[in-house]
Amino acid sequence: MSKGTFKKWIIGSLLLVVGLIICTAIIIVFTLPDPSNLKSNNPHTTSLIEQRRWEAKEKGLKFSIKQKWVAYSSIPDMLKKIVRISEDASFYDHEGIDFEELKESLKRNLEEGKFARGGSTITQQLAKNLYLSTHKSIFRKIKEYLIARRLEKSLSKDRIFYLYLNVIEFGNGIFGVEAAAQNYFGKSVSDLNLEEMIRLTAIIPRPLKIRAEGNSRWLRWRCCWIVEKLILYHYIDDSVYQTLKDQFCRNSNSNQVE
Repeated sequence: MSKGTFKKWIIGSLLLVVGLIICTAIIIVFTLPDPSNLKSNNPHTTSLIEQRRWEAKEKGLKFSIKQKWVAYSSIPDMLKKIVRISEDASFYDHEGIDFEELKESLKRNLEEGKFARGGSTITQQLAKNLYLSTHKSIFRKIKEYLIARRLEKSLSKDRIFYLYLNVIEFGNGIFGVEAAAQNYFGKSVSDLNLEEMIRLTAIIPRPLKIRAEGNSRWLRWRCCWIVEKLILYHYIDDSVYQTLKDQFCRNSNSNQVE
């Protein structure tokens, strides 16, 4: 291959790659969902629910949905605080993307050579639950980002948080805080005590592996981590902190990595 031919091949290859990227971007943009109907309507189902239904069908397993929508005002303020500081402390300050957290996530992913840390905000998690899948890829993250931006433009912060609390996964077929509270503790979410709120929030990152009423090392570590967040944000006083620390942090591995 001559020098001139090689140069043309390089240019042609670059143009092809650029063209593919542009086409992909156009397809992504024009296939994005319109979340404006969520201003006053709650979704009857979500992409995640349908994915779990399909996965169960593929395995020949029975699958039943446990979900009960509960009013935003009926969800305890403390539970909202615990979820927020655990999943997205700057939720009310960003516009769908926490760029500082995103930077840290990218750094860790590059260091480990895999998707080790998502860095998703509450809005991004809602976008994934409503419209996408759990499959990790750069294209899904791009769509997640774009949908999150649309959610932020279409809905209020409280509305986004309300939808999130009612659709997130808490176990096999368990979706939303009300169904989770009833399933794990036999009571409405409005009646949960502080320990139960912490336990429920702790399983959000691993809803299919950890049960809220359990006593696994990972659960105790995560609960202990949340307790430290609560005292840091002054949501509990020293006496409550010590009680919770004795409850969760004894014999837990404080160096465990999520």
